[in-house]
Amino acid sequence: MKQPPLIPAVLVRRYKRFLADVILADGQQITVYCPNTGAMTGCADPGSRVWLSQSNNPKRKYQYTWELVETGEGHRVCVHSALANKITEEAIENGFVKELQCYSTLKKEVKYGAEKSRIDILLENEMEKCFIEVKSVTLLEQRDDNTAIGFFPDAVSERGSRHLRELIHMVEQGHRAVLLFCVLHTGIKSVAPAYHIDSVYAVTLKEAIKAGVEVLVYGADISKEKIEIVRGLTFNASV
Repeated sequence: MKQPPLIPAVLVRRYKRFLADVILADGQQITVYCPNTGAMTGCADPGSRVWLSQSNNPKRKYQYTWELVETGEGHRVCVHSALANKITEEAIENGFVKELQCYSTLKKEVKYGAEKSRIDILLENEMEKCFIEVKSVTLLEQRDDNTAIGFFPDAVSERGSRHLRELIHMVEQGHRAVLLFCVLHTGIKSVAPAYHIDSVYAVTLKEAIKAGVEVLVYGADISKEKIEIVRGLTFNASV
């Protein structure tokens, strides 16, 4: 996915979930839109280098959107979580996600399930439907053995648990169901369920896997010019 021209800034603070104050290169402090509903642990430290996109829509209250951050360890993170769907879609269409080939059509945001959800991506061929839920992963934690692991979710997510229940229901109906973790943090090499943050989600994920829901993990290269999935990563359900 190609990035629009991005503007560098320095983060002052993130607050009220959807807002952040930053300082531009000319010293001006402004408020920008933060497109991330999670806790953003490790991705919103004051003083961090950030990059913004600019909108020309006069109806927008906040002209700038926070897109990227560089962590203290030098890792790049895409904080615009909604982009995970587009990045994953491009990777599927370009043939990079080998497990999700051999489908003739790709649809987005299709209504489905018993709990009135929308599936991120629906793949179909003459024989099968494949329901794909995409989750953006940006939480990196160092474990006692110094391994760096990405965890999902980074905050309690009832919506995430609901999506897992919907995927289980799709498997029960005879369809294929996939949970795809799109890792948008260049320091993350493997992903695990965050039992310590949302035990309900972690337990539901375990039930989903037992029911036949597949889990895929893919990591992206992130730059000011583009973001693209380039590697498969490891999923560790037992961490």
